[in-house]
Order: sequence, then structure tokens, then C-alpha cells
Amino acid sequence: MSEARVKARTTALAVKRSARVANVRTPRVTVLFADLRGYTGMAERLPPASIVPLLDEFFGVLASATTQHGGRIFHMAGDGMMAGFGVGAHASTNEGARDALAAGHAMLQQFGALATRWRDELAIETGVGVGLHLGEVAMGLLGPPGKKSMTLVGDTVNVAARLCSRARAGEVLLSCTVAAALDIDDGAREMYVGPIPVLQLPQFALRGRSAPLDIWCIPATERVAVLT
Repeated sequence: MSEARVKARTTALAVKRSARVANVRTPRVTVLFADLRGYTGMAERLPPASIVPLLDEFFGVLASATTQHGGRIFHMAGDGMMAGFGVGAHASTNEGARDALAAGHAMLQQFGALATRWRDELAIETGVGVGLHLGEVAMGLLGPPGKKSMTLVGDTVNVAARLCSRARAGEVLLSCTVAAALDIDDGAREMYVGPIPVLQLPQFALRGRSAPLDIWCIPATERVAVLT
């Protein structure tokens, strides 16, 4: 292949990449992950067909709390969900953090009645765990041709997912970046953001990071000992 043809081909590829990158935004948003605690035991005990309506109820609670507080759902799969807050072009980062905290709190409250009914009717123990982290993300279309969907990627997403996996049943964990956006005082071990109680926890060591992460939580009113 001649040098001119190689150069032309390289230029064409660069233009295509630029077009793809142009469709990607990099806003600062609060990412929320939520998943169902006790799902593994539930899937082992119940027939698959019986699990579908339960998951439908569970995702209904998460979706309702998310949309009620201005969030956008990006992904639902298995027993978990990812949403973003403050993702609009003119959205406020601080308001997004506040909305995400309110949505996480609503998820705990609204799922409580559902978990009680499942316990009484099906003898299963379940709970919901939530993780929040604020930072820059890449927001764009990903997926196979013809089935692309808008999603969020980046370190912020990874940290929110890790916090969710660390959260106990009935608990919301939030990072120091969310706490800063909420004007939570570093020196205050316990305080309220509006009507929502927030408690500072010991630092969280995140695998692959050089420094631990300062974290806070919305404490669970009733912690349920369930396996993920």
C-alpha cells in the first residue's frame, strides 16, 4: 500500500473516531448503584418463573424512587440497577447529589414494606444496598450495532458499584465527594441532610487505589443478615 493511501486511510479512521467521541459527554454526576440482598438464596429456593414477578416489584420500587427524585436510569440487569443524578445539560452538581441521597433513602423506605411481605408470604429474607459516588463520567451510546443504549462509564461508576457491594442490607453508602456536595462537615460524625440522617464511617480501602476513601452512610433502621 502506498504512503498516500496509508495516510488517507489513517485520516479516515481518525475522522470516524472523532465523530464517535463527539457524541460522548463528560459531566460530573452522582452515580447510584442499588442491588437486592438475598437474591442468591431466593433464586436457589424459588422456581425461576416465581422470581420474575418479585424482581419486577423490586425494580418498580427502584425506578419509582429514581424518577421521583429526578434521576435517570441507565441500566437494569439481574438484581441491580445503575442510575445517574444531575445528568442534564444544565443540571446542578450539588442538587444531583442531594437528589441521589433522597432517592437512596426512598428506596430503603419503600422496599421495607415489600421485604416484609416477602418474608411473611415466602419466608425469604431480603434487603436493598445502595452506593453513591460523585465525579466525572463518560456518557454516551455503547452496545452492538442496532442495539446501542446510553450509559455511564469511568472510575466514578466503578467506585459507586464498589460502595454498593459494601453496603449492608438496608443501608446507603456515600463517598466523600457526595458528602462535600451536600456540605456535610468532615468533623461531624453524625448529622442530618434535611430529614435524612447521615453517619460517618471508618475509611474504606478500595482495591487498586493508593489511598482509602472517606465514606458516610444512611444507617439502616433494621439490618437484616442476608447473603448477597
